[in-house]
Amino acid sequence: MRRLSMAFWWQKTLFTAANVAGLANGTYSLLTRRPQPQKSGTLRLHGLHEPVEIITDRYGVPHIYAQNEDDLYFSQGYIHAQERLWQMEFNRRIGAGRLCEILGPLAIEADRFGRRLGLHRAATAEVAHLSPHNQRVLTSYASGVNMFIENNQGKLGVEFIFLRFKPEPWKIADSIQWAKMIAWNLSGNWETEIIRAHLIASLGPERAAQLEAGYDPDHPLIIPSGIAYQGINLSLLEQYQQLKDLSGFKLMGGSNNWVVDGTMTSTGYPILCNDPHLGQAAPSIWFECHLQAGDIDVVGASFPGAPGVVIGHNQDIAWGVTNAVSDVQDLYIEKFNPENPRQYEFEGHWEDAQIIREEIKVKGQSEPIIEEVVITRHGPIINMPGTSLSAKPEKGTAEPPLALRWTGLEQCNIVTSTQKLNRATNWHEFLEAMRDWDVPPQNFVYADRAGNIGYIMAGAIPIRARGQALVPSPGWTGEYEWTGLIPFEELPQAFNPEQHFIATANNRVVDDNYPYYITHEWLNGYRAQRIAQLIHDIHAQKGELTPQDMATIQADQYALPAREIVPYLLQLEAKTPLERAAIEIMQTWDYVLSPESIAAAIYLTFLRKLERIVFSAWLGANEVLLDRYLGAGTTILAQQNGYASRSRPLLIRLLKKHDDTWFARSAIPNGPKSWSEALRAAFQAALGELSDKLGNNILHWQYGQIHRMTYGHPLGALKALAGYFNRGPFAIGGDADTVNMGAVMPNAPDTVIVVPSYRQIVNLADLTNSLSGHAPGQSGHPASKHYDDFINMWLNVRHHPMLFEKEAIAKNAEGTLKLQPG
Repeated sequence: MRRLSMAFWWQKTLFTAANVAGLANGTYSLLTRRPQPQKSGTLRLHGLHEPVEIITDRYGVPHIYAQNEDDLYFSQGYIHAQERLWQMEFNRRIGAGRLCEILGPLAIEADRFGRRLGLHRAATAEVAHLSPHNQRVLTSYASGVNMFIENNQGKLGVEFIFLRFKPEPWKIADSIQWAKMIAWNLSGNWETEIIRAHLIASLGPERAAQLEAGYDPDHPLIIPSGIAYQGINLSLLEQYQQLKDLSGFKLMGGSNNWVVDGTMTSTGYPILCNDPHLGQAAPSIWFECHLQAGDIDVVGASFPGAPGVVIGHNQDIAWGVTNAVSDVQDLYIEKFNPENPRQYEFEGHWEDAQIIREEIKVKGQSEPIIEEVVITRHGPIINMPGTSLSAKPEKGTAEPPLALRWTGLEQCNIVTSTQKLNRATNWHEFLEAMRDWDVPPQNFVYADRAGNIGYIMAGAIPIRARGQALVPSPGWTGEYEWTGLIPFEELPQAFNPEQHFIATANNRVVDDNYPYYITHEWLNGYRAQRIAQLIHDIHAQKGELTPQDMATIQADQYALPAREIVPYLLQLEAKTPLERAAIEIMQTWDYVLSPESIAAAIYLTFLRKLERIVFSAWLGANEVLLDRYLGAGTTILAQQNGYASRSRPLLIRLLKKHDDTWFARSAIPNGPKSWSEALRAAFQAALGELSDKLGNNILHWQYGQIHRMTYGHPLGALKALAGYFNRGPFAIGGDADTVNMGAVMPNAPDTVIVVPSYRQIVNLADLTNSLSGHAPGQSGHPASKHYDDFINMWLNVRHHPMLFEKEAIAKNAEGTLKLQPG
């Protein structure tokens, strides 16, 4: 009921904010005739130094040819704004906690969290420390964005019309804030510290350790002295449950990348592949572009809001990234002075907290909401206002104040790294670019035209004085401080390995001999295992790998866990005709999670039921905690937490052990008392759910009917506008463990939220035969043909040519826009 009431509130708020009462009386028709982005002709723009040529190819990808670096990034900013200004504006408001100004009271809690977190404050502080070169790059980019805004006040996107506001000028801090916002979404282990603390409070440290798939269950979780976790609860997470659908901004830290050297390929040169897994939305989080000026000639995927190319290739090298899933966030429980709540204890002394007064302007309200942000030496207190600042809250009272320390609030040199990366010509220069990459830590794979391949985990990963910070630590003792960062030279890396290929998929990349702690929260290794298996198998069969083979791997939806789980389902005795039919279908299944598969629908529904039965035996009827443990995120900025996908290997280990004592102390009254009872209960519940959803004819139970994805726009939440802004739903295959991912929330299993957001296959033998693609399209304007023209290609894992040479670009030109100074 709360979800329904929130949906109604969201729609009502949008109606009020947008004043769209006349939508049905011609507004829709008017919007479809809005001016489209200009692709041809000549523009005279103040701020340019020399002429710039922009050729947009048939896929909507702009190729920007400038004569100097300043004009190049000015033009990229202009094009980003022309195609994605609404997206840029909305994202910077999310990061800065300024949604209330355009959406009204609906966004108050999101804005409060954003103000406390302080991405906007950290970004502004970093401006003063930029190198002269980075200052110039970001200034040029911002000038291009602002030139578009200035010249197109009457032709802005339809979202600005609906919400009746105009964008403010773009600032260089806005680009830095966007980089931090991406980093925040890929650095979510603060949530797992809270969840883990609640598990300890509910189960005790020994039993809680048994639920840690990535932690040695023989080692109990160490509780820092002086801490009682009964006061740590999920309220900080629960309060954002209602805001999940507010932005459509759904990121996750998944991805695949791999590279094979020339000894394994048909060309004799490396092939490099990448498909980062992020939440899909309209418009896409990525924008493909080609930048050329002086020694810069780079093509690939960029982020609207920031200069440069994040994933791609230049004339000499190619690279791809996956999230390194590193522990770069710690929560500290602070002791505040009961005599002076603006002071907190550290090493036996009271220190003054920094107090920042944030004013949140709310559309439709005359007075702003005041958020008083408290910042200690560890970072901002992220609890909700009104939390008691007592040092030792009693059980059942408000949770203690939690300060967040995160590398992203202290540094973010992605702009520097990206600039060097786009220019790098060899492994040495690539490493120098990686030396500046700090937040978020990422797994980079590398290949060059000389035939080399390589890998590095690049990023700022803290070294802790004591412990591994799996739970909130006492902030007052000084024993749990950060003492530095893992030295760059000692970060995991490889160059031309003996196995002739490198693959990463957010899995563990170091063994126990590695001298530094990175994390215990790696995602499971199924995708990495499957990629390596396919590379070996295809090479063994054919003797060589081709770019088309790489596309086949990217399309793979084989579920490795199913091979180990389904046999237990097949051991069940069929007691009804429906059960017999289901078991017969499962007996011939090939373990491929295709949208058309009936067996896939049965397997995933059965697996989900089994997970909830097995883990609720320990966690009880606390659905919120169970959802969190299974990976459900809660904040507006991230829909999955660090537990996502990590319970599946544990479930398989428990199934193989088949020890009925797991259920001996079940927290669920009348719940299963053995594995055989649990398996039968999950099977019956799965068939019952599928019958309710899809009917009694099992031949109609296709996976794609219960596993669908919509490219959702923030304004598409309004029913009257959904058809205009949203695209879908589409039947999707895969799950969180397949190479071609299709991940869902554990508490919303019918809605796919995370998929490969961008696909790239770079052929180092012939860069002009490289491939790429993303969805729904290049443009952020719903009336543009490039708003959704990539969807069918993406659904079928087809790519478009990654055009790079000017002759081929000219042959495939949609238009040529000339920018002149003036």
